[in-house]
Amino acid sequence: MSAAVTHQPQHSAFGKYKRWLRLSLYTILLLVGQCTATLLGRFYFDKGGKSKWIATFAQSAGFPILIPLLFYSAKSTNHDSSKTKTEPRSSVMIPLYLGFGLMSAVMDLLYCYGLSCLPLSTFALVCATQLAFNAVATYLINSQKFTALILNSVVVLTMSVILIALNTESEDTDLPKGKLLIGIFCVLAASAMFSLQHSLLQLYFVKIAKTEQTYPSLLKMNFYPMLIASVAGLVGLFGSGDWRSMGREMKEFKYGGASYVMTLVWIGVTWQIACLGMLGLIFEVSSLFSVVIGNLELTVTPILAVFVFHDKIYGVKIIAFLLAVWGFLSYIYQHYLDDQKAKPDKIDDGGLGLSKLEEQISQ
Repeated sequence: MSAAVTHQPQHSAFGKYKRWLRLSLYTILLLVGQCTATLLGRFYFDKGGKSKWIATFAQSAGFPILIPLLFYSAKSTNHDSSKTKTEPRSSVMIPLYLGFGLMSAVMDLLYCYGLSCLPLSTFALVCATQLAFNAVATYLINSQKFTALILNSVVVLTMSVILIALNTESEDTDLPKGKLLIGIFCVLAASAMFSLQHSLLQLYFVKIAKTEQTYPSLLKMNFYPMLIASVAGLVGLFGSGDWRSMGREMKEFKYGGASYVMTLVWIGVTWQIACLGMLGLIFEVSSLFSVVIGNLELTVTPILAVFVFHDKIYGVKIIAFLLAVWGFLSYIYQHYLDDQKAKPDKIDDGGLGLSKLEEQISQ
């Protein structure tokens, strides 16, 4: 009897540590993938790339790298006969994959237009509006509850991005006003769609995918929408005629054809890595948490641009970075407090680990 009593707390504690390890892994995947993909996107346009459709297609075309993981997860699921699950019907999943895929294709195109028209700091500023959009969307769709720490995190992260954007000394702002307005409008529209998609994905994980195992569900929700988005990007690429410019772009690219090809390939790969991290954070916590982590990237990327593109560094960038870390830690601490209040029997040490917020929504 005493052995059983001492075993349960250790088992629950081990499950809690596993969940925090998963959160750390998803956070790293999102930050590293999104920072790298954004820098590569700017590199493509700065060094000779001009086609928005080529860049749009590249963002989703990396989905084949998930095929081995899909086969492995399917094989593991078939061998695991101790767990029973009810998979959502195809009549439900196909429209979801189609809808999320088309949304991703439109967002990719709009972000490409914005990235090609705006300085990186201005691009970061407009992207920061996704926090406000997502706060509204999660409140209306996901019944998100706001605490003082969460509001502090949202405000401080937004302020950090605004500081980065106001630091225009190191940016080339000699751009036509019409081009700037088009870029701002495109990024605003993409940020609104991005926030809506995040909230709908959280709703999907809570209402539909809760009966599935974690990793197969995450992989499929990344693979199939990206397949749809790639097809849509390919249609746009050939429909617009931009495919004819690939050979010329390759020849005129500053660092040569091999660098041009590898830039597009790694844009696709890094966006898949970022999407896996994003979906993992939405599944484990909430869409707002995922967007908070994403906004941390908006501050980190201009700092990295100092080293990658030799942008000038000013004290305001350091202050903005410290504010972003403060906002990030504020949100993490709120999540830690929620996790401490959760009952031990709500911690799933087998790999699912729905958050307290998701359980409240699903009830």
